[in-house]
Amino acid sequence: MTTLLYSHESSLLHQVPEGHPERPDRLRAVEKVLSDERFRTLVRKTPAPVTREQVLRVHPADYYDAMERAIPEEGGLARIDGDTALSHGSWEPILRAAGGACQAVDEVMQGNANNAFVAMRPPGHHAETVTAMGFCFFNNAAIAARHARAKHGAERVAIVDFDVHHGNGSQEIFWNDPAVMYCSTHQMPLYPGTGAKTETGARNTVVNAPLSSGDNGTQFREAVESRILPRLNDFRPDLVIISAGFDAHTRDPLANINLVETDFAWVTQKLMDVADRHASGRIVSVLEGGYDLQGLALSTAAHVTELMKAG
Repeated sequence: MTTLLYSHESSLLHQVPEGHPERPDRLRAVEKVLSDERFRTLVRKTPAPVTREQVLRVHPADYYDAMERAIPEEGGLARIDGDTALSHGSWEPILRAAGGACQAVDEVMQGNANNAFVAMRPPGHHAETVTAMGFCFFNNAAIAARHARAKHGAERVAIVDFDVHHGNGSQEIFWNDPAVMYCSTHQMPLYPGTGAKTETGARNTVVNAPLSSGDNGTQFREAVESRILPRLNDFRPDLVIISAGFDAHTRDPLANINLVETDFAWVTQKLMDVADRHASGRIVSVLEGGYDLQGLALSTAAHVTELMKAG
């Protein structure tokens, strides 16, 4: 039993406008830090592209087709909105990011690994059912959750999102779904403007724990311990999916939360405890944000180091 790492060079093919924070160098930084000797026991896997059937459990067919048609000719960029653009090389990494999340679910649910980390881009948690936004096109965590339900019979799946930006897409997708709990810590006010404590979902399975500009690990840990962990333990998930955004790091340029690597290690430990208690340790973590390369690398290393302690 071990920790799996899903990554693929196609992540570098998704090009963005000059100066865009969600750039290929993010994955180069992650790959570099995870090539260190201390990560030699990671089992490295190549993610296959997601199937159309897997995507259609979350996004409708006309949305899937519209995203594929929007891929521009070589050298061009197709802007979805002011922040979100497709390049000629974007389709393969979009498919492999969601596919890796589904493959990770397969391996973890079948007992072939303790947990997995999917180090792919573009991220996914802002993608709503029919709306690409916030650098995101397909919602990788949501697709993985629905895959766990459909293929492996998971009765209850929890998605825990510690990206500094609220995962409006994941919240919207599962708003009416009693089988999936969505929990988030994030800065408010901040893009995309959702994630208030009063947003609890139609079935009381949405848990938001917003943080304020300038908060640090003390406030973050209190929010997780007081709001999120009790609800997760009451929910008793069969699988924990982590939307692992590292842009709440103090170095990150897109927000004003002051977490450090030990905070990401701590929350990983706490989520592993929940998974051990209710889900036989099953965790699938998917990369979301993190835009300072050093902060991203150090935080990823701390997160994966904890995952490797499972079992």
